[in-house]
Amino acid sequence: MPKKVATGVVTSDKCDKTRRVEIARQVRHSKYGKFIRQRTVCYVHDEGNASGEGDTVEIVESRPLSKTKRWELVRVIEKSRAVDVAALKAARDQVAEDLE
Repeated sequence: MPKKVATGVVTSDKCDKTRRVEIARQVRHSKYGKFIRQRTVCYVHDEGNASGEGDTVEIVESRPLSKTKRWELVRVIEKSRAVDVAALKAARDQVAEDLE
C-alpha cells in the first residue's frame, strides 16, 4: 500500500527534530450543509531542523518514530514570510543606543 503524502503548515518548531504540522480541511455538516473548517494535527520528524514556524511543508507517512510521531518531512514548499516585530523593535532600540 502506498504511503500517504500531505501538505500542511508548521505551527510549532520548539522541539528538536520534531515539528507540529496542521493540515486544514473543510467538512460539510451532515444536517445543515454548512462547510466547517477543521484541522488535523501531525507530529513530523525533521532530521535537519530545516523547517520553521509558518512554513508550508510536504510530509509523508512513516513507521512510528515515537508515541506521537508518525510522519517524516519530505521538503519545505514555502518559507514563512512572517516578521518578528519584537526582534525588529529590539534591534531598532539597540541601534538608537549605539548612536547616543
